[in-house]
Amino acid sequence: MRKVLIVLVLCQACAWPAISCAQNVVSIDTGRIQGITQGGVTSFKGIPFAAPPVGRLRWRPPQPAAKWSGVRPAVQFGHDCMQVPSIFSNSPAEDCLFVNVWTPAHHGENLPVMVWIYGGAWVVGGSSLSFFDGSQLARKGVVFVSFNYRLGRFGYFAFPALTKASNGGLLGNYGYMDQIAALKWVQRNIAAFGGDPHKVTIFGQSAGGFAVHALMTSPLAKGLFQRAVVESGGGGWMRDCTGLRTGMDGRPSAEQIGVAFAESKGIDGVGRTALEKLRALPAEAILDGLTATNLLTTESTYAGPMIDGKLVVGQPPFLYQEGKYQHVPMIVGANNGDASISRAANEEELFAPFGTDAKAAEKAYHAAGSKNFSSLRDKVGADALFVGPERFVAQVLSSRGDAIWEYRFGYVPIPVRAKLPGAPHGGETPFVFDHDTWFTVKLTPQDEAMAREMSTYWVNFAKTGNPNGAGLQHWPRYHANTDVLMDFSEHGPVAKADPWKARLDLTDKVEARQIAAGSKP
Repeated sequence: MRKVLIVLVLCQACAWPAISCAQNVVSIDTGRIQGITQGGVTSFKGIPFAAPPVGRLRWRPPQPAAKWSGVRPAVQFGHDCMQVPSIFSNSPAEDCLFVNVWTPAHHGENLPVMVWIYGGAWVVGGSSLSFFDGSQLARKGVVFVSFNYRLGRFGYFAFPALTKASNGGLLGNYGYMDQIAALKWVQRNIAAFGGDPHKVTIFGQSAGGFAVHALMTSPLAKGLFQRAVVESGGGGWMRDCTGLRTGMDGRPSAEQIGVAFAESKGIDGVGRTALEKLRALPAEAILDGLTATNLLTTESTYAGPMIDGKLVVGQPPFLYQEGKYQHVPMIVGANNGDASISRAANEEELFAPFGTDAKAAEKAYHAAGSKNFSSLRDKVGADALFVGPERFVAQVLSSRGDAIWEYRFGYVPIPVRAKLPGAPHGGETPFVFDHDTWFTVKLTPQDEAMAREMSTYWVNFAKTGNPNGAGLQHWPRYHANTDVLMDFSEHGPVAKADPWKARLDLTDKVEARQIAAGSKP
């Protein structure tokens, strides 16, 4: 019945105005697929890039997708990965490893490729969201790819019996394994869509941005991409990270956390029988209500990304400082109203991490115009979590001779400008995708002009490894001695020395102390 319905949808879609199905069939390594062309862009959705990670494949590295005969309709998104249902997902399920492609309808060959990695604190999110539609990027002359990766305990989980059964294979970071599998799918198949597998840009926001840092520093991702963009991905100290079998930063190991989760479900032991019982649990029991809002209260039963020694081999700041990363052009940045998770109850607690610089930090942040303690805490927390770490990465990588561009995004759409003190976490995303809405807010012509400009910088970067191009304000490469970034302000893009230098220099010192105090795995 489901196949019949999909075929009906495909046939109906081909009857829509401005849509043609005449040349929408492409051959990939698992079979032939048929997409839809509309408005000069052909899209292919819900393509399996790995086998469904269910049953005995739960908590295993992604396995090859099955081949099919005939032509498979690729007109609907597949399930997003298992999570608490919300506006950020499409009918979540464990069978979720799908990739989507948008390409210019009348393309040639060797187009640059942009691969999107969504955020969501590693526990929510998916590629089906409307504001991740790649049509506008494809219209600018790139092939756009998005995909799903396992989340929560489905994506990040360790258990002694899994370690024993792996025979030295990959463990723990199944969500990151999915990302690498998707990038390998791109290498094998993107030429069929007009893309160049040697001109791949990965870009992501929040947890997706941090995933870019993980891929930048993973030996298993070497050669899978040639440029990288991080949007509010942190990239500094993995403060909540632990090791697969050895606890770090005061946390138990990921294996110990996995055992604690099993015990919370009434499963005793650490051997094969216990693992079979875990795999037999329904998906809802594994999910166990895990969301981005309760992460801080679920640390005892959810490990999150971990240092496994093979895919994630260490903390990104150590690896960047040691030169153990892919030396590719990179854009990094954050928003001027970015997110904070600071739990300081007063100013004394807030500025305590600055040590002997506490008074200087207090002065610098008060000078930023904070109206009350809440806004002050948000500024300090956002700088520590996103703004400062991205600047740290820009400084380290540029000092090693890599081509880096830093930005700060502060543009707030005119219809909501009076309601927001700055661009919130994720606020840049609709502009990067050049949409005419900002989530649910219809953009004005002035807002749309900013979206066109910002999106063009990103596309230029994917095409040439440099965001600059005709008709755009020049965006200088980042150098620590000049500290110049591109400020996407309410007055348009402006290149200037970082106006937050004084307070971020102090944040950098805190970061440096935390790195020095940390222990390498």
